[in-house]
Amino acid sequence: MGSILCEHCAAACCRYLALPLDKPRTIRDYDDIRWYLMHEGISAFVEDGDWFIQIQTRCRNLGADNRCNVYETRPRICREYEPGSCDYSGSDYGYDYFFSHPRQIEEHYERKTGRKLPEVDPSLDRPSRGRRNGRLATALVQLQAP
Repeated sequence: MGSILCEHCAAACCRYLALPLDKPRTIRDYDDIRWYLMHEGISAFVEDGDWFIQIQTRCRNLGADNRCNVYETRPRICREYEPGSCDYSGSDYGYDYFFSHPRQIEEHYERKTGRKLPEVDPSLDRPSRGRRNGRLATALVQLQAP
């Protein structure tokens, strides 16, 4: 008793990041998310109607003891974490949906539209111009490449 929560934490919040995605509206949008999910360490979720891509990646400032090596100068987003919302607490994230496999987004699309997500759609072969989701995921996957 009386111990600091951080002494018991496995630093779950320091082992991923989540970035917003545009809400999928087209077959191409769903196909892009399916492609993201084909990569290791990638998941997607919907929380309060907002879509996110989650990338499993360890923070460079995480020490061997699971404590932050730059605690005093940590980014604002880290400072906003509070013990009640801490990943350690094991609380329910309250996701509307969570996808960790391409098949799950296919099933979601089918439930939503009553149609199967086409595995191959020639209209998807057009280059994507100005699409934030496609550029974001491509850049993130390239960042993870060894």
